[in-house]
Amino acid sequence: MTISYGSDFGHIEGDARVQIIRRIKELKTALAKLREDGGTVALVPTMGALHAGHMQLVREAGQQADHVVASIFVNPTQFGPNEDLDAYPRQEEADAKLLREAGVAILWAPTAEEMYPHGYATNISVSGVSMGLCGGSRPGHFDGVATVVSKLFHQVEPDIALFGEKDYQQLAVLRRMVLDLDFPLEIVGVPTVRDDDGLALSSRNTYLSAEHRAAAAHFPKALKEGIEKLESGAAVDETLAEIGARILASGFESVDYVALCDADSLVELQVLDRPARLLSAARIGSTRLIDNMAVRPR
Repeated sequence: MTISYGSDFGHIEGDARVQIIRRIKELKTALAKLREDGGTVALVPTMGALHAGHMQLVREAGQQADHVVASIFVNPTQFGPNEDLDAYPRQEEADAKLLREAGVAILWAPTAEEMYPHGYATNISVSGVSMGLCGGSRPGHFDGVATVVSKLFHQVEPDIALFGEKDYQQLAVLRRMVLDLDFPLEIVGVPTVRDDDGLALSSRNTYLSAEHRAAAAHFPKALKEGIEKLESGAAVDETLAEIGARILASGFESVDYVALCDADSLVELQVLDRPARLLSAARIGSTRLIDNMAVRPR
């Protein structure tokens, strides 16, 4: 199977095809043609290195819209100075094959120069939900996310956009941005896809050694055990401390945070008196993992 680049087509059986586009002008032309039949468009933004979690987003998008557009762009503005921008996995050829087989109509894969042309000086910052949690340990991260996603929304003009719940704070930030800036689209959150041992799928899991990968399975287990205690009435502060201790005892070097937050606003809770989310980030080896799960009030 041959993969074509630029604005050419790669074909599979029938009429299914994915068009790989790198220039905004060509994207607008292709989208106009796609919309000739009046169908709806779903956008699945990604940074590539696609795994089963991404493909679940694509499948869900195909069920909710007539056409699916996926983007691959490793966004430099959401990486900190000591983070893994250069090492972040890039495998566009394999990703394009997966998207083509899934029936994606357009793969929007702009260059950094196309997304951020010379002299670019605009930044979007979403207050409130971006504070604390990953926003606290990764300054500027969510500004970079909000900025690039707002550009993707303007470029593609989708009817819906789908994001995984694994990045729950990101999801909350983007929902707030869409509401505040009157974007005419719906944000759809898709449940986290997990490996057989419960670890949330992530492109960064490829960084884990065999030893660290085995230890990482204890991360979601610690969260589940903590949720059982919280839902049975255990004290919040004490339970969060126990979860952090379990994560460290399983082989993680550090825990950035373990927090119980309001499911919508992400305000931290001291008492489980409303629908909530348990969120955590921890580091093992050179890899930072995040996870979150729903918590129900008694």
